[in-house]
Amino acid sequence: MKEKLSLSFLSIGVFIFLGLTSLGYLLGKSIVEMKKLDRVVSVKGLAEREETANIVLWPIDFKVAGNELSELYSNLERDNTRIVDFLKENGIDSSEITISAPVIEDKMLYQYDNNVAAFRYIATQTITVYSTKVNEVYKLTNKIGELIKENIALGNSSNQYGTTTEYIFTKLNELKPEMIESATKNAREVAEKFAKDSNSSLGKIKSANQGQFTITNRDQHNPQIKNIRVVSTVEYYLVD
Repeated sequence: MKEKLSLSFLSIGVFIFLGLTSLGYLLGKSIVEMKKLDRVVSVKGLAEREETANIVLWPIDFKVAGNELSELYSNLERDNTRIVDFLKENGIDSSEITISAPVIEDKMLYQYDNNVAAFRYIATQTITVYSTKVNEVYKLTNKIGELIKENIALGNSSNQYGTTTEYIFTKLNELKPEMIESATKNAREVAEKFAKDSNSSLGKIKSANQGQFTITNRDQHNPQIKNIRVVSTVEYYLVD
């Protein structure tokens, strides 16, 4: 009876030993696999290209001064007509031109000292060009100064006789798929170079972040040419 019990305990002990050994082997193998999975490389891929803006918004300010309102409005109408004619002569359609209501300033209302203003009234008006003829308008912004020779007081600004001209690119969605593909390809090339230098092989993608698209002027002299770029961040597994 005792011998049978001893054999039973011995058998149980052997099974427990084998079970623990197998479990230890499996756990050890799992840890190794987990460590392998922890080996990753994070890289950034860049895609960049130049495109011409497809819309231009060009406000043209001009001023007229006078002491009589009737005369002021007549001069406003005269200069307004001349500027619109100038735009049409240079290829701008009527549908691309809008005219804002004039803003009239009465200098007498703000006269707090003994200095007398040369003119009581100053009127400011804005004519805006909204067009897809980007290159034509860009050239015209450098030509409109000719109207000064005709005694038209174009408003001073940092961008060609008017408030800031905007060059807008609205076709980004058409470029996104190709640029994302290019950025991802660039990221993989960088990762493969890293893997080769570290005596490893590149595995599957662990995670990827597209990044944000940015649109900026190529330079201050050519605001109609846009620099479009995106940076993608990709993590790859490294395999021995």
